[in-house]
Amino acid sequence: MATKLQASKGTHDVLPDQAPERLALERIARRILEGAGYERIETPAFEVTELFSRGVGGSTDIVQKEMFTFEDEGGRSLTLRPEGTAPIVRSYLEHGMHKLPQPVKLWYWESFFRAEKPQAGRYRQFWQVGAEAIGAAGPAVDAELITLLHAILSEVGTGSLKLRLGSLGTPETRAAYRERLVAYLRTHEDRLSAEVVGRIDLNPLRAFDADDPGTREVMANAPLLLDELAPDDAEHFAAVRARLDAAGIDYVIDPTLVRGLDYYTRTLFEFETDALSSALGGGGRYDGLAEQLGGPATPGIGWAAGVERILLAAEPAPHRVAVCDLYVAGEGVTAFALASEGRRAGLSVQQELAGRSTKGALKQAARLKATAVAVVDDAAGTIHLKDTETGEQTVVPDTTAVIARALKGRHPG
Repeated sequence: MATKLQASKGTHDVLPDQAPERLALERIARRILEGAGYERIETPAFEVTELFSRGVGGSTDIVQKEMFTFEDEGGRSLTLRPEGTAPIVRSYLEHGMHKLPQPVKLWYWESFFRAEKPQAGRYRQFWQVGAEAIGAAGPAVDAELITLLHAILSEVGTGSLKLRLGSLGTPETRAAYRERLVAYLRTHEDRLSAEVVGRIDLNPLRAFDADDPGTREVMANAPLLLDELAPDDAEHFAAVRARLDAAGIDYVIDPTLVRGLDYYTRTLFEFETDALSSALGGGGRYDGLAEQLGGPATPGIGWAAGVERILLAAEPAPHRVAVCDLYVAGEGVTAFALASEGRRAGLSVQQELAGRSTKGALKQAARLKATAVAVVDDAAGTIHLKDTETGEQTVVPDTTAVIARALKGRHPG
């Protein structure tokens, strides 16, 4: 006997009983984001590899270790998208969105792919909801995006939220700070983990993320970028905080906050919850990304949040039974016509398709909590309509009369 096939390690199926919660989250995100003027965008599942090596950064773990890259028939290197911002900025540039009123505000709900170690809420194929605002440099758009993610997470009910907030300054500020940090790390190299030592020159800021006890001890006394922000950067950061204060959103200033992507500048943020050990989502400003991808200087900011992580942290939603206005017991031509006519009229209709007896079909209708059941007997040319709430059963002359009765007694809303 052939071996039973299973999903590949690190991926997962979304089963029918899990779909309602995902759909509810998507609806919440759509309502909140589109209500604030963000429009839906979708990008291809794979892009040219150079988009990520240039945009995300060659020194990042994503590019070095986690991308699924392959060569197509024409010898071009393609990569399954590991994140959403670079593809969206590429689309912004390619389709001339700079000609639109700025900022261009976009949101997405898509799957992404990373070859990282699977764990709770983290898979090799995973889904994210995200938002980007491209073409505005002021602090108000930073604060708006943070408040929108806060609104989504709060409505879903993901436990006690903690917002970590920081700033990376401009690339020039960061370059000067980077030299100081590299010198500090080299001085204490003997106490750092091998992994941190190996990427001191590539990405020294990632040392703040290290779990190694010796590295963490060293980083406790490391110089901090927030202490060295240029006046304009410090003013921008203060303006973002003032708007969050005005919106009543609590935050913790974290000078050690870093993200795993090279394109971030200035504002940086991350949402955590006591219901989960890893972050729910976060993002930041990326004012240099468009230039890295060959476009003109264009400011931008965005965030992404893991769908699986949000649902793992969310309060269990009450189970909602799908509405069934009419159950058609019968598999003949008249029954099929009745089901089709009912759907055209806007009813939620399910038809008996498993060959059950009339008694079995009535039991199935009761399981579905159908409002009405039409028992169709093609041989006798009759239709019996039963109101499941009152138990009243009557012979109905034709399918049109059945639809009229069902519409009258349908579920409210």
